[in-house]
Amino acid sequence: MTKFIDKKESENLEFKKSVGEWKEIVKTVAAFSNTNGGRIIVGVSKSGKIVGMEIGKSTIEDLTNKIVVNTDPKVYPKIAAEKIGEKNVIVIEVNESTDKLVLAFGRPFKRVGKSTIRMSKDEYERIIIEKHKEELRFDNRICKEACWEDIDDKKVKQFLKRAETERNYDIKPGIAVKEALDRLDLAKNGSLTNAAILLFAKKPQRFFLQAETRCARFKGTEPVKPFLDMKIFDGDIIEQVDKALYFVLEHIPMKVYLVGKAEREEKYEYPPDAIREAIVNAICHRDYEPSSNVQIRVFDDRIEVWGCGALPEPLIPDDLKKKHKSILRNPLIGNCFFLIKFIEKWGTGTNDIINMCLDFGLPEPIFEYIAGDFVVTFRKYHVSEEMLEKLSERQKKIVDYLKQHKEINRKDCINLLGVSKNTVIREISDLQQRGIVKRIGRGKSIRYILK
Repeated sequence: MTKFIDKKESENLEFKKSVGEWKEIVKTVAAFSNTNGGRIIVGVSKSGKIVGMEIGKSTIEDLTNKIVVNTDPKVYPKIAAEKIGEKNVIVIEVNESTDKLVLAFGRPFKRVGKSTIRMSKDEYERIIIEKHKEELRFDNRICKEACWEDIDDKKVKQFLKRAETERNYDIKPGIAVKEALDRLDLAKNGSLTNAAILLFAKKPQRFFLQAETRCARFKGTEPVKPFLDMKIFDGDIIEQVDKALYFVLEHIPMKVYLVGKAEREEKYEYPPDAIREAIVNAICHRDYEPSSNVQIRVFDDRIEVWGCGALPEPLIPDDLKKKHKSILRNPLIGNCFFLIKFIEKWGTGTNDIINMCLDFGLPEPIFEYIAGDFVVTFRKYHVSEEMLEKLSERQKKIVDYLKQHKEINRKDCINLLGVSKNTVIREISDLQQRGIVKRIGRGKSIRYILK
């Protein structure tokens, strides 16, 4: 015991002169329980001087009762009388609580350094939420109004067949629907979760009106009416992905791009796989609590995919441009999306979106918060149809090349156009003056990119 007396008070060691300080002892017991456990030695001054104390027949029993009665949930520490030299002390050993939610006199305490302090309301609430996050999570909650007749058995069997094909998932499509949803953790004790309804209900919007995807094609570059087209897609969230993507592809033109000297290739202005990835992320990771819905906005110069709510904590938009963990706001939905290869759960989806856009000859997409919502914006290079009309055929070829390959040097330009160096210099100089391209690098490494 002297090895502890030789030490100073710390995060897991406290000295008390007597049991007369029992209220402070109870608080420290709760604080140790909420932190990393610890030891209280009664009969020692703050400085570590052994003052000793009288220990009667009921001293330890009374102290134990005071600790048990005034803690919630009740704490039963190990309490023993010991002798240090000729003096008696009481040693109280407290283990760390598994959930760290022990109250003393109805209040939460924690240990910071050698002090016992009261937790803030926000900190205590955060711990409560963390403890109960599984049952509080939207996709994991029971949908009280739903019954098994609301599930579309055909949808479940189609999903299982797809999961078997895509991931070699071992639940065969012939399995009973109830058993399948149990094994997917989409049902609890015979009741359906919110995730089960969003994924497989005949009419999910009967339970969640907000579970829609709203798509609009605006005229021009501002979100003003009238719409050129507008559709609201309901149904289950799996089919919403395909419907929303089809809407976008209907409203972005196909263009002919030059590949090499003579070969031409027709493709969309934006990479469809990148758009689909953004739509999947918005529907899978959205916050389904608010009444707003996922929105896809198509403009003349960009496409915006509005998720519902912020990113799952602790992610921020800038994290998505770097390596980052996959953090699922809705793990049950995410798992089902993974099984049909909608997502990969490696945190690479946004990196793939960036790379697909760059490979397609487009600028890097923008990830940002707008009015509390996470938004992905796909952009074109700012070369309008009006600007293109004023260009020579050679200059149009250069612009098309840059959209696909991102940069060009004079040698590439000579090969592309089949003209002299002086002609290339004139064409590029004119593009620079028009503000369409800019020069980067020096000397032999000079090349040109779209502004």
